[in-house]
Amino acid sequence: MSLNPRLVKESFAIVEPVADKAAAYFYGRLFAESPHLRGMFPPAMDIQRDRLFSALTRIVWSLDSPDSLSSFLGQLGRDHRKYGVIAEHYTAVGNALLATVRRFAAEIWTTEIEAAWVAAYTAAANLMIDSAESDAGVSPAWWLAEVIDHELRTPDIAVITLRPGQHLPYLPGQYVNVQTPRWPRVWRAFSIANAPREDNTIRLHVRAVPGGWVSTTLVEHTRIGDTLMLGPPVGTMTPTESGRDILCVAGGTGLAPLKAIVEHVIESGRRPNIHLLCGARHSRELYDLPDLIRMESGFPWLRVVPVVSDQPGYDGMRGQAPEAMERFRSWADHDVYVCGPAAMVNETTHRLQRSGVPLGDIRRDVAHGEL
Repeated sequence: MSLNPRLVKESFAIVEPVADKAAAYFYGRLFAESPHLRGMFPPAMDIQRDRLFSALTRIVWSLDSPDSLSSFLGQLGRDHRKYGVIAEHYTAVGNALLATVRRFAAEIWTTEIEAAWVAAYTAAANLMIDSAESDAGVSPAWWLAEVIDHELRTPDIAVITLRPGQHLPYLPGQYVNVQTPRWPRVWRAFSIANAPREDNTIRLHVRAVPGGWVSTTLVEHTRIGDTLMLGPPVGTMTPTESGRDILCVAGGTGLAPLKAIVEHVIESGRRPNIHLLCGARHSRELYDLPDLIRMESGFPWLRVVPVVSDQPGYDGMRGQAPEAMERFRSWADHDVYVCGPAAMVNETTHRLQRSGVPLGDIRRDVAHGEL
């Protein structure tokens, strides 16, 4: 059975506008046909539904890019181990997914489209299963990590240092899913804010948001000595070794993975010019500025530029980070990394492309650490 990306994309384009309804139908169908799977999911499903369609969207639109898709599916397969997912679960998910797409794309549905979805899902599931099975022999499904430091930088932002009980291999720019004892089965993603260290410790930048079960627990109720669970590191916004100059544009706790990338470059011995723009609404939200200034003083090729948008009396650069970025010289021939709220990431990417920076030179991610 051969893949037909065109048919999959055309039918999915009909489902995308009703993603919320389709996701609700999918999980209703899945739990009705396989009720034993409900216990693997959190009590509240809103974030889970968003994650489902985010992953599905990426898979569908990457069907023509097998290398990128293979890497993403491999990470998903390894990450699913922490939920206790086994090969037979993929059959139940596939049946529910096919029923969902068939229902919401009924106006164009044909046997050819169904065959295309079956082929695409089978290939994707096999990649995830193979990746999970290969990983099972060398890595745990999750890591236990002790909280060894907890700094409340603002009333709602904490910098938390963890020491995993086993070696946690990761790349700068990646993130981990975290589970707290207070909320079993509820996993939330947080970016790692440092390059790999010999002592195996990692730092997370966490903002407590209204209704954020895990983020609020981490900021307000977590103490030194507590134990958290970590999933395997995931994410593709990792550094290149091109040797070119670098631009990093951060919004809020989107600073975390960019700081890890900058640390990695500094430790590599390379000496590119690095501009790091840190956007915040108020100067009090520049929670990591003292540490960034210390990094800047020890590495003359790094320039840290705080940008504040909603504080008229601020002495430094004012405005939105994407707009402030354009006040500098052209960023063509730079490696660019962008992380922050989705709207900020999209606007920054749009402005960079408009100024002549190829999309392939821009690595971006939505901020993890505010859920």
